[in-house]
This record gives sequence, structure tokens and C-alpha cells, in this order.
Amino acid sequence: MEEFQSSGQRNQRPRDVQVVERAESISDEERGQTRGEKEEEEKEQQAADKNGGLKPFGYELFRGSPTTFAPVTEIPVPSEYTLGPGDVLRIQLWGKENQNLELPISRDGTISFPQSGPMSVAGLSFDEARQQIRKRVSEQYIGVQVSVSLGELRSMRVFVLGEARNPGSYSVSSLSTMTNALYVSGGIKQTGSLRNVQHKRDGKLVGTLDLYDLLLKGDSSNDSRLQPGDVIFIPSVGKRAGIEGEVYRPALYELKSGHTLADLVGMAGGLTPQAYPQRINIERTNEDFLRIIAEADFTSRKGQDARIQPGDRVQIPSISDVTGQYVEVKGAATRTGKFAWMPGMRVTSLINNLNSDLLPVADKQYAAIVRTNPSDDSISVLNLRLRMAVRNPGGKHDLQLKERDRLFFFSDAGKVDILDMKENETTGLVNGEKAEKEQEEEGPETFTREILFAPVIQRLKAQASPENPQQTVQISGPVRYPGEYPMPATKNLTDAIFVAGGLKDSASLYQAEVARYTVDENGTGQTRIINVDLAEAMAGKASLNLESRDRILVKSIPDFAKTRTVELKGEVRYPGQYTFRDGETLREVLERAGGLTSNAFPEGAVFSREKLRQLEAQRLREAEERLQGDLLGVQLEGDNFGGESTNRTQEVQDLLEEVQGSEPVGRLVIDLASVLKDPDYQAIRLQDGDTLTVPTIPQSVTVFGEVQFPTSHLHQAGLTVDDYLERSGGPTRQADESRVYVVKADGSVMLPEKSRWFGSRSQRLEPGDTIIMPIDVDRLNQLELWSNVSQIVYQIALGAAAVGNL
Repeated sequence: MEEFQSSGQRNQRPRDVQVVERAESISDEERGQTRGEKEEEEKEQQAADKNGGLKPFGYELFRGSPTTFAPVTEIPVPSEYTLGPGDVLRIQLWGKENQNLELPISRDGTISFPQSGPMSVAGLSFDEARQQIRKRVSEQYIGVQVSVSLGELRSMRVFVLGEARNPGSYSVSSLSTMTNALYVSGGIKQTGSLRNVQHKRDGKLVGTLDLYDLLLKGDSSNDSRLQPGDVIFIPSVGKRAGIEGEVYRPALYELKSGHTLADLVGMAGGLTPQAYPQRINIERTNEDFLRIIAEADFTSRKGQDARIQPGDRVQIPSISDVTGQYVEVKGAATRTGKFAWMPGMRVTSLINNLNSDLLPVADKQYAAIVRTNPSDDSISVLNLRLRMAVRNPGGKHDLQLKERDRLFFFSDAGKVDILDMKENETTGLVNGEKAEKEQEEEGPETFTREILFAPVIQRLKAQASPENPQQTVQISGPVRYPGEYPMPATKNLTDAIFVAGGLKDSASLYQAEVARYTVDENGTGQTRIINVDLAEAMAGKASLNLESRDRILVKSIPDFAKTRTVELKGEVRYPGQYTFRDGETLREVLERAGGLTSNAFPEGAVFSREKLRQLEAQRLREAEERLQGDLLGVQLEGDNFGGESTNRTQEVQDLLEEVQGSEPVGRLVIDLASVLKDPDYQAIRLQDGDTLTVPTIPQSVTVFGEVQFPTSHLHQAGLTVDDYLERSGGPTRQADESRVYVVKADGSVMLPEKSRWFGSRSQRLEPGDTIIMPIDVDRLNQLELWSNVSQIVYQIALGAAAVGNL
């Protein structure tokens, strides 16, 4: 039994340990302290904002209120340590007698030796007390040696006052120094001085502590020891000066008299390698209380010795970017950035392997060199046939680079698409979604011609003048990258098309247009159209030179690779999807398909067209929207119509569900038998997406609508409309018997009451006919919309049923 109990106890869940103190148990004092700290932080942040974001230096060293404070007591006790009540002396005797003694110093300042009486040690230094103890032992104990050390140390009470974060009285170890007490009190406020912390004893100044020596030099020589009753007083902060820019520790620093610019820079950690020391700005207040700016050259002795005044704000500027002796690589390259330029340098000096030096998405056919003219800083663009340059280093395509040239490498749209598709497959991303990390990084889409050339185009437009027209051209049509580009240096149409990625296979080589803006003799601008034989231009035989702002239009082959199809289904000898020529008719395609089979029922053929399907879908959406509005109106009317609101609401709801569940067919009523046999019948010109469905010979007559049992009946010769309605159970309460109509197998509609073809409702029907018993809309508050909607639904259902009967 005990084993079971102990096992059960071991398997119990461990008790929840409360590691976070509940808010209710926090004392009011702690709440007030936390609130005070937040308020002080807000004040410090406001002060930093006021000083341009600069914060005072050094106040984070003692910041915070430690929950426990345990001063180090295991360090060697200095010989000048003064003993007092509460200290414990550890005395070890060995030799003739072996004994370990712990003798506390009593309140009267004495320790009691066994068999020797009291001995006064209070007020003596530790070294003096040790000598006296050794002397007494040697006099009173023959053959005994002694070792004296300090055990537990007494605690003492000191005061931390002034601009401390938590001023007051604190109990500290007798070995504590000024910095230990500052830690206990939580540090110094930003309104307190770090350079003049005063140590007072009996109202007299014992010494001062400059915490900058500790923070900047690690010098703690002035960190004096405390005695009971000592006072650490933190006066208000002295004058400050700020330094920012290219230094390692930009901040506000407290000044002492005689500080120079070199001293301030030294306190800030010195200048960074990016600093420009020859023109250091010093913002200060003059005698008229106006802010002025002075300058100092820090490379000279005079500048380093410049006096810093309270309230000064020193700005160390940065050196400018590299301005010469470089070339820059941008875009879809493996290594981008600035590289050293040397005379005679060529493109292959930077790019000698297209696979390793360029990204996988890079366009390896074309690159661009943007060159800066050193005389006027204007730019020009050179086109680079990249693959030819790399294949033949030093050849005519391997252009020489000049100082400050920029090489642009672009992405290939086809490669980007392929890589994105592979990435999506391997990482499981859906619909081209990107991870957040990939969105933050530069992707191939940022290396397109449009993005990389955008600032170049803007610069070319800005530097244009009447003497130097704007050197840009625009290309549109079936080229890989249509858009606006810099004018090729050769002004050749072939080079302009090469910059745009080349021609697509849909481009027409017979003709292209160049729209040129010119100015006539009267100074009036006009546009002239120049027709170009593109085939000769691409072969280098055309003499046309491009000019400023030319707009090149590459024409497409009409209906290039455009295929139009019609689908033949059902009782066709060779059904399938047929491609038809422009202007070809349904009869011609059916002849190509071998005509109809012997089981075909041409009178019931369903011919659907995509445009009609879209129109039906639009009508369904409109009917649905209007029905939803009418349904809301019926619901708001309540039972004002003899309590029939609930029934009418359900009827409208049912009709709305029928509309929402209907799929558009796009049927066009045709007489397929006449299409095949009657040459005078209107020819049906095909459109892309047409579908012809030929059913088998039917044997049924279908009854739809408001009858008791809507269904299909086997056709029997001699039966009339009323006969078939009777076989379906007759009309329902909601039926409108006066508006019965018949939809023939070819989709045409006949009204038995009015049609001469019927003569009356006793007229006999044919296989494939459909009888429609509509709803009585007059009974339903005379909403004409419901009648129209019901007709739409029935027509669509008939087309779908005809297709489904195959």
C-alpha cells in the first residue's frame, strides 16, 4: 500500500509556482516608486528631444534600484582599516596550544581573551590591533604562535543626499566606498553632477569624486572609503556641451573650466575614420543671446585648443563619398559596388565569367555603361553587347572604362518568371507569396530596365538644352521590354531595338514607324511619320539615324498565332474541337466533321456562344440583386396583406435560390436541319468559343414549373398539352394556367392560347417539347420582376437539360 501511495505522489502534477507577484500584493510604496521612475524617464526623453536627441553621458552606470545589495567582503582587509564595535576578529593559536577563536568587538571597544581579560582595540587600525594581539600572546602564552584575520564586518549607516535617484540613509558594509553607496541609492539623476560628487564627514569636505575618471579612464583612486555617519552629496550638474556626428560616443558632456575642443572630442571617444576634421561646426550662443556657428580646423593646434563654452553644440561632419578613381557596378551582378579604376581598364576586367560574375536572373546579352563627362558632369549612355565582350576580351565590344563609369546589369524577365516558379514549388508558397525576409531584400524585380534606367532618363531630360536636345527614344510594340530608353551612341534603329531586348516573334518585319517631332521654319512644332522597312533596318541596310525624342512603333503581325475554335459534341460523326478560318460557317465545319450520325436529332441541337453566356450571367446577377431588394421589402411589410407575408417571403426566397443556383448557358436558337440542307437559310458565322451539342432522338415530353410533379413523360402520339399537364398532377395553387407555354426542342417558344401553330391547348406535341407552367405573379403582389426571373431560370434550365440528356 505504501508503494502505491508513494508512486501516486510521484506521479502527481507539480504544484504551480507563483513566479510573478500579483498586482494586488504590490505595495503602494513600490507603485509610487515605479510611477516616479516612469515620470523621470519621460522627463529625460523630453530633455533629449530638446537637445536634438543627445542624452547626457554616463548616467546609465548606477541607474536602477537594486533589490539586493551585498558588498564584497572576501577581499583582503587593508592594513589601515579602522576597527569598531561589530567587527569580528578571527584568531588562530598553534604550537603548544591549538585553538581557533572568534572574538567580536563589544560596544565598549574591547575583545575578551580567554584567561587574559579584555583588550581595547576599537579605533585602532587593523594592522595596529594585529601587532598588539601578537605581543600579548607572545607575553602570556609561551610556545604559542598567533594568526589574526577579520571575520564578519560591521555595517554602518551613511547618507546619500542631493541629486540622487533615491536620496536617504543607507546601511552599508564597513568596507564600502563612495561608488558602493551610489549603487545602493540607485544612481544619480540627470540633473546631478557626475564630476563633483562630494564626500563629507562631520560637515567638512573630505574629498570629491570625478566619475568621468572612472568612466573614461577606469581610474578609481579617488573612490574613498566611507565611515559611519559620512555623507555623499551630489550637487546640481555643471555646464554641459554637446557633440554629435562622426564620434564614437555622441552625447552631452559636463564641462570643467578650461575644456578645449580636443578634450571634448577625447571624452566622446575620438573621431571615426569617416570624420572630416578640417571644418568642425560649433553652434553657440553669443553675447547678444543669439545662436551663431563657428568653425574650427581640428587638424591644426589652434583648432584643437579652441575653448568650449557652456551650451556649445559641436557637429563633426562626415567625409564625402568616393569622388574619383573608381567604377561602379549596379544591378544583377554577383558583386556590386565601387571598384578601383585603372587606366586601360575594360569591361572584362570586372566581368570575365557570365555565370559566376552575374546573378542567375541576369540578362547576359545586354548591359549599359553610364559615363560622366568630367568637364560639365553631363552623362551619356553606351550600349554593351555583353556576351560578345566576354567572348572576345580586348575586342571592339569589350569597351574601355573611364573614371566614374557605372555599369548597369539588368534582369531577364523570362529567367525571373522561371526562378519564381521553381521557388514557389520548392518552398510551397501559394500564388507567388513571398516570405517577409525576401520582401525586405532586393529581388530580381528591382533590376529591370525600367527601374535602373529611371534616374538616368530623368538626368538626360534635365540636362537637355536647345543646343543639346534630349537624348532619349521610346519604343513600343512587340519588343521584349517596351519603354523609354537613352539614345544609342550609334543612333542606329537596330541598336535601339537591341536595348529594348530585341523583337518578339509576333513583330512584323515589313513595316515600322518612327514618329519624329520637328520644328518647321516658323518655329512651330509638328510630328512627322517615317515608314521604315524593319527587315532592311535589322540587316543594317537602312540609312535612318534616330533623333531626339523619336518614338519607334514596331507593328505586330495581324492575328498572330490567334486560334479560334468551335467544339462539336454529341451525335456528330467526328466530334471534337475544331479550329476554323476567319469567316467560316457552322455548315462548313460540320461538313469537315463528317456531318451528323443516324441517331442525331437536329431539331434539339443546342448552339451556345460565349458572349451570350456572359450576357445571361449579367442578367442573372441583375435579377438576383433586384430579388434581394424585393425580399427585403416583403419582409419589412410584415403582415399587412392578410397574414400572407410569411408565405410570400418564402416564395421569393425559393425563387432567389433558383436564380443563385442557375448556371448561364448562352444558347442561340438555330434550326440545325435548315443549316445543313437549306442553302437559303442564314449562314451562321462562327465565333471563338462556340459550342454545338447535338442530342440523340428524344422520346419524351418534359413538364416544368408550377405542377404537382414536374417530370418527363414518354411521348405518345395524340396527347395534348392538357393531357401532359394532367399526367403531372395538374397545376399547383401558385400556377398561372392562362400563361402556359411550350418550348420546342430547338429552343423556340410557342404559346398554346395564342399561337396559330397550336390553335388551342388541345394541339398535339412532338418528342423533345417542354411544357412550362409559370408562377402566378399577380397573386404575389403583382411583382413583374418575378415573372421575368422565372422565365430566365426556366430557359437556362432547358438549355442545361438538353445538354444533360446526351
